[in-house]
Amino acid sequence: MSRSLSVIAITLLSFGLYFFLSQSYFSELRTWINKSVPDLGISHVLVYLIVSLPIVFGASVINEFKRCQTTLGLNRSITKGILFPLICTIPMVVGFAICFSWNKNLSTDELIIAGFAAAFFEEFIFRGFLFGQLFRFTKLGFIPSILLGALLFAAMHLYQSRELATLIGVFATTFMGAILFSWLFAEWNYNLWIPIFLHLFMNLAWMLFAVSDNAFGGVYANIFRIITIALAIVLTLAYKKKKRVPLNINKETIWMKNRN
Repeated sequence: MSRSLSVIAITLLSFGLYFFLSQSYFSELRTWINKSVPDLGISHVLVYLIVSLPIVFGASVINEFKRCQTTLGLNRSITKGILFPLICTIPMVVGFAICFSWNKNLSTDELIIAGFAAAFFEEFIFRGFLFGQLFRFTKLGFIPSILLGALLFAAMHLYQSRELATLIGVFATTFMGAILFSWLFAEWNYNLWIPIFLHLFMNLAWMLFAVSDNAFGGVYANIFRIITIALAIVLTLAYKKKKRVPLNINKETIWMKNRN
């Protein structure tokens, strides 16, 4: 079996095991841990650490355990990973502060679960591992590498509503978000802290103000979110142009690559 095919097999098997554990046992395991750890947010993080073990194992098999951080993009500059998303999300924070009231009902558990844990683990699993291993270490191009993860990522957010129009909006929003985060991950030299903190700051802006109870949002919410997304794309392109670094996602890597 070629290196490319073996990486695809290991990635899909490891992700499949994680997905099975997450979908089958996450809630029950969190309830069980919560009996000993009387904090729902911490219990949630502990369960994520447990069900994510197949991801760590898969990354370790692909490029050895000692290179696991590099394989997943966690060895890059965390300072850059914070500053760039912070600048990009200024329009959302300022716009939401003007248009929406402060969310007085926000709890610490919500901040940990829907803010910090969602941003870190979703990027770690979907971008760092599922997309990252397929795009970086196989002959698959950007679109084949992103498709499965983006579809699942979007589908996992459909619990937020039962109305068809809202469901379509939530799916489209999170599907495009998955593509954006993957593109940024690739273009910032596989620095996973970039999508982690952009995801986190966007989540926090959405949660700190009474914007919407789902990922789709309304007109004003999407205006400021689109400005943030456009800023992230423009600044990334400008940065790479200034550094004279070619884009990782181009016509030669969009579908299939000639070499790994």
